[in-house]
Amino acid sequence: MLKAVLFDLDGTLVEQEHAAALAVVDWAAQYGIKGPDVAERWAVVSDRHYRRYQRRELTFDEQRRARVREFLGLHGDDTEIDAIFDGYLWRYEAGWRLYDDAVPAVRRARAAGLHVVVFTNGNSAHQQQKLDRFRLTAEIDRFISSEDLPAGKPDPRAFRQALTLIGVEPDQALMVGDSLTNDIHGALAVGMGAVLLARSGQHADIGVRRIASLDELNW
Repeated sequence: MLKAVLFDLDGTLVEQEHAAALAVVDWAAQYGIKGPDVAERWAVVSDRHYRRYQRRELTFDEQRRARVREFLGLHGDDTEIDAIFDGYLWRYEAGWRLYDDAVPAVRRARAAGLHVVVFTNGNSAHQQQKLDRFRLTAEIDRFISSEDLPAGKPDPRAFRQALTLIGVEPDQALMVGDSLTNDIHGALAVGMGAVLLARSGQHADIGVRRIASLDELNW
């Protein structure tokens, strides 16, 4: 019997990838970095260092600095690098938006008697900022960041600890997210149900439950 649904945040409830792409183009131009692949190159650098943060090799602030130093080729002290990153950050945060299907899906889950959890790999404070801005905090029952767990998604320890925190067994919980590796494979590995949100039609014919919109979710 399903008792809980765990939603990923970025790319699932909140759109931030396009925000990052727009922000970095404007920001990087200030430092003479231009071209059609700026956003793609920033995404690659960001992903590499963010994964290091998720593996606990870097702190959240250290991964930000590593991204700036590699992408811009700068070697200033931490205070200087933090100030430079802030120029990207305010642009990025300004571009966040809530997906239209997010709140209706969360409300349907709660109306069905399910415990609704946001389960993210993001930094706790930064992700809470998103929840508060879009008034999602009051729409959910629990927020769990893997930053506060022994490991991040897709590590089985992250999922097991999240389930322990909400008091349900793996077969009583459903993970909904846009990452095939972090959300879907991670959840399935511990015996949870999982639904891949493929908004752009990606990952066709992969043998897992797949939807193009949260409007398609049913219990």
